[in-house]
Amino acid sequence: MSEPDDLTARVARVLAEEVAPSLQMDGGAIELLEVCDGIARVRLHGGCSGCPSTIMAVILGLDQELCRRVPEVRYVEAVA
Repeated sequence: MSEPDDLTARVARVLAEEVAPSLQMDGGAIELLEVCDGIARVRLHGGCSGCPSTIMAVILGLDQELCRRVPEVRYVEAVA
């Protein structure tokens, strides 16, 4: 079951304001797919999508920042 829309909106705002600009500088982008049961599922696009080490670095950093700013998120999962 999905979390309330307010949670999804807060996660989307953090991604848009804090994460997307950094990824765009390297030719990448991030898409929020859903927030469900404390898991934020995202998809990386562009320059970030093909490099496993970049994906891990982005997801680890994103996980820490997102969990700090939106405590209801337990972890971030990258979806292919």
